[in-house]
Amino acid sequence: MNADPYLADLPGAVVHDETVPARAPWLHHVAAGQTLRIVDLEGNQAVDFLLYADGDDSERYSAQDTVSAQGNLFLRTGTVLRSNEGRPMMTIAGTSVAYHDTIGGACSCESNTLRYGHHTKAQHACVENFLEANLTEGRSKRDIVSNINFFMNVPVEEDGSLGIVDGISAPGLTVDLKAEMDVIVVVSNCPQINNPCNGFDPSPVRMIVTA
Repeated sequence: MNADPYLADLPGAVVHDETVPARAPWLHHVAAGQTLRIVDLEGNQAVDFLLYADGDDSERYSAQDTVSAQGNLFLRTGTVLRSNEGRPMMTIAGTSVAYHDTIGGACSCESNTLRYGHHTKAQHACVENFLEANLTEGRSKRDIVSNINFFMNVPVEEDGSLGIVDGISAPGLTVDLKAEMDVIVVVSNCPQINNPCNGFDPSPVRMIVTA
C-alpha cells in the first residue's frame, strides 16, 4: 500500500483531514501546538485565509502587524502571523512555494463589478464565502478583515504598482502553519474566474491538521 505523500513528513497524528471543494468556504478550530497543512492539489489555487483567536474573536489576524513586524510584504517560511494585539497566532513552519500574499485582498461581488464589469456581479466571491462561514459562529461582514492569500502571486514593482498574475504554485505544493494559540481558521477556496489567481479554473484543496 502506497504511503500518502502529503502525510509523510508531518509531525504528530492526523486529527482532521478534509478536501475543500472548488469555490467553497471552510472553518475549523485549530488548537495551540497543532499544525495545519494546506495542499494545493491541482496547482495555482488561491486560498483566502482569515484567523480569529478562539475564545475572543475580537482578536484576529492583522496584515499590518504581520508585515510591520517582519519588515517584508511577502509571507515565507518563518513568518509569524500576528493579531491586531501584536501576538503570534500561527507561524509558517514550512512551505514549498517561494512566498505568499497578504496585500491583494479578497474578491467580492462589488470588486468584481468594478474590475471586470457588471456582468460579473452575480458571480460567487471570497467575501461571500467568508461571510457564510463566519455566520455559523455569529460573526458578520464587519468581522472580515484584510486576509492572507496562500499560493497567490501579487508582485510589487519598483514604482509600487502591483497586480494579480499567474500563480507560482503547482500541483501538490503545500504550506504548513503551526498554531501559537487556539485559533479559528476561516478559508475561502477562491472562486475567482476573471483573473489568473486560480488559472481561471478553481480547484479543490486539502486541509490536514496534526497534533
